[in-house]
Amino acid sequence: MACSEQSNSLLNAPDSTPVNLQAAYEGAQVQQVLEQLDQELIGLRPVKTRIREIAALLVVERARKQVGLATTAPSLHMSFTGRPGTGKTTVAERMSQILHRLGYVRKGHVVTATRDDLVGQYIGHTAPKTREMLKKAMGGVLFIDEAYYLYRPENERDYGAEAIEILLQVMEANRDDLVVIFAGYKDRMDVFYQSNPGLSSRVANHIDFPDYSAEELLAIAKLILAEENYRFSEDATAAFADYIQRRMQLPFFANARSIRNAIDRARMRQANRLFNGMDRGLTKLDLMTLEAEDITASRVFSGEVEGLDPSQPITG
Repeated sequence: MACSEQSNSLLNAPDSTPVNLQAAYEGAQVQQVLEQLDQELIGLRPVKTRIREIAALLVVERARKQVGLATTAPSLHMSFTGRPGTGKTTVAERMSQILHRLGYVRKGHVVTATRDDLVGQYIGHTAPKTREMLKKAMGGVLFIDEAYYLYRPENERDYGAEAIEILLQVMEANRDDLVVIFAGYKDRMDVFYQSNPGLSSRVANHIDFPDYSAEELLAIAKLILAEENYRFSEDATAAFADYIQRRMQLPFFANARSIRNAIDRARMRQANRLFNGMDRGLTKLDLMTLEAEDITASRVFSGEVEGLDPSQPITG
């Protein structure tokens, strides 16, 4: 009875009842998560803008509920489309934190799954696998990478359709405690949604992650180096800018992921260079600095993809 009376009093409150959205926003500490996202990811302005818009909606919905305005919980299931290395997993993690801090999920963790985690190989195998992953993700976010592999219409004996059906049921029944994010290449995801209208209707937020520009990739490289207490010499900076331009034209380019891999290989070359010349004496700055020769030794400068078996293309 007391609860009902309180609800009625809120509903009967005058329209001029003050609402402090700023306090609600700051109290949930959402701004800290958004600032962290800005620090972690270079560029991606359209993505960050969309995440802020979703956060604003959730803050307003929370305030409406607090003053007794009946509302249907917004659909929060999402689609992240873009090539590998564009920050989709990082954004999913920060989105889960926002949802948790605003009370839309209980735990705020992220469980990453692929087709192999959800689809079985024989009758009766798919349902328990899918439900187990959903159980692990409950209270947080289930991030399904390369989601289009769940649907294989060319194989009549494929069990991906069963996994999708279970996902649909749980997404609808538990929308107040589970958010599912489907991720993958945009063109393949478009076909995936066209083939599954029931799924498409339940995914309200579609966010496209653009490729990074060459300038942004260089900034990402410098950020990665700084985090590991490394730096480029002036000549190495120019060499790596050249490397980026060349690497972007080669197959299997994976944005920030390719940049991190390139830096790992450059660090290995630097270590070998220092080891072979250790008799000349070294300084702390030597240990920190990547030189142009550590970059230009890459096979990318001869038009080859480095560190990748061409028969195993990058996916994600």
